[in-house]
Amino acid sequence: MENNQELTDLLALDLGINIVNRRPYAKEVFKWQDMDLLPHSSADTLLCEIFEWNGRNWRTTENNLIGYLFSDGALNTVKEQLISIPKHPALIPDFEFTKDSMIEYGLSLPSLFNIGINGNIKNVKSLSVRVNNVTKSRITNIDSPGIEILKNYSLFTQTKSKTYRKNIKFNYLSTSLFYAESVEIYLEKESTVGLDISFQTQNVEVDSKIDTDTQKHFVLQYSGKQAPFAAKFTKGKDFNIM
Repeated sequence: MENNQELTDLLALDLGINIVNRRPYAKEVFKWQDMDLLPHSSADTLLCEIFEWNGRNWRTTENNLIGYLFSDGALNTVKEQLISIPKHPALIPDFEFTKDSMIEYGLSLPSLFNIGINGNIKNVKSLSVRVNNVTKSRITNIDSPGIEILKNYSLFTQTKSKTYRKNIKFNYLSTSLFYAESVEIYLEKESTVGLDISFQTQNVEVDSKIDTDTQKHFVLQYSGKQAPFAAKFTKGKDFNIM
């Protein structure tokens, strides 16, 4: 099932909502897939990164689970395996972040897509970021390196219980990462409102559909090594990648 309308209908049915003549909103997709926006992202963001949750926001600990489980050559091997995990269609419909959701998430949201916004988005008439063709990478207990990680994790919780409780048990691990193949930006504002949009051009092809003082429509097509924008998190004590 890869048709956007079919996926939108399935999302609406599962959430018990009505979606007519619009894309699903990011909040709806995130709730449906039990995924969360990353607080930061770069092309070297890996699965199994360890995050803290303060009740409102995610924050990375700058650590990865495999750093506790492996060392030397084994660590390098597993790291390369994590880097090489393939991305597959996430089977979620194309969706959009509205102006209101961007205000709620803060300006960290556009930066996840290599978009720079300079100015107060509250002053514009409308602003949306539409996300297209989402792919996902994940670890499982039937493929490498998930098999090795799970085996070593089980041993680690028993032999390094103090380190486990302090650093991992009550924190969260990224077990799936989500990527956008392309993103569209729509902006409408008064000519007197100062708001600039810029792009990081490495591995990004920018197609300017409309670019005036009052209206802008850009399409960003990503290539090469992408940075994820969202993740599915699992609490350390519940980690079994089933």
